Amino acid sequence: MSLSELIPSLQALPRAEKWRLIQLLVADLAREENVIPIEGGRLYPVWSPHDAFEAAGVLLKALDEEEGH
Repeated sequence: MSLSELIPSLQALPRAEKWRLIQLLVADLAREENVIPIEGGRLYPVWSPHDAFEAAGVLLKALDEEEGH
């Protein structure tokens, strides 16, 4: 069955089923791309420049070098 044949049936679906279809398609695409889905209720580390003193030093050095040129 082609996409053009599916579209009228998909448009006739109730709202909740359309959302479920979207979720299924996104999950399928993520699996194909080897993307690990984000899970609710789980903690994920996020890098922050807060307390990144070494990085601040590198940036300061780069700015000093840029001003010198």
